[in-house]
Amino acid sequence: MPNAQMDSANKPLSSDGRTYHVETRPGEVANRIVTVGDPQRARIMAQQLDSIVFEHSSHRGFLTITGLYRNVPLSIVAIGMGLSMMDFFVRETRMVVDGPLSIVRFGSCGSICDARVGDVIVADAAFGINRNYDYFDSGAGTPYRLSSLEPGDGPLTELLAGGMAAVGPVVRGAVGNADSFYGSQGRTGDDFYDANDGLVAWVREQVPGAVALEMESHMLFHLARVSTGRLNDRRPSVRAGCALLVFADRTGNSFISPEMSTRMVIAATKAVFDALVADSK
Repeated sequence: MPNAQMDSANKPLSSDGRTYHVETRPGEVANRIVTVGDPQRARIMAQQLDSIVFEHSSHRGFLTITGLYRNVPLSIVAIGMGLSMMDFFVRETRMVVDGPLSIVRFGSCGSICDARVGDVIVADAAFGINRNYDYFDSGAGTPYRLSSLEPGDGPLTELLAGGMAAVGPVVRGAVGNADSFYGSQGRTGDDFYDANDGLVAWVREQVPGAVALEMESHMLFHLARVSTGRLNDRRPSVRAGCALLVFADRTGNSFISPEMSTRMVIAATKAVFDALVADSK
């Protein structure tokens, strides 16, 4: 694929219709998608599909698995971490799938509320936490900037919350989407000057409904809102929801065990799949 001829620099597709980063083409991705970060998590979840009809790992690290669940086509796409990877995935999937898309991010997070390791966070909304580079150059402004809240899709979020109640205690609220696992999530250390000693407390003060920190949901919700919607005449073509397992308790400073994380992923898979199948477009 790296040597494939692309027809356009603006919308790079190979001669057989594959996107440049995700490397999928029409017919290989379903209209209902679960996106995760870890490819191993994708493979664990794929075991609960009734059948698998397509699987591909791209040269950029995206893993796509498409199959049937309760006779409904469903895809699982592992994208890695961060805003850019979510952007690649959503935009390139939109290029090759006709009709409306329903996308659920199913991942892990750090709790900044009363939720503990092993609990579930369902995001009603998400907001961005971005490093302000000007502050570190000249002292201008605050070290970090927060974006406004982007809501998830209401019906899809309710389906997720209802299903996840069978997995563990569910906490709902706004999720902070940081541009870094370290500085912008308030992880402190001596190797770099991050000016983030009080970042978590500041975020909670600025966004009273904030319940967790992670790195992808805000970009997903934002792209869903602007998928030819908002300031365009057409209705948005992407609907998005987000359910997260609490892997890190940022207030109690504890972290999940590998065994517990695997058990929770297995337990939560059915709830995520059922929400997507029940979601009507």
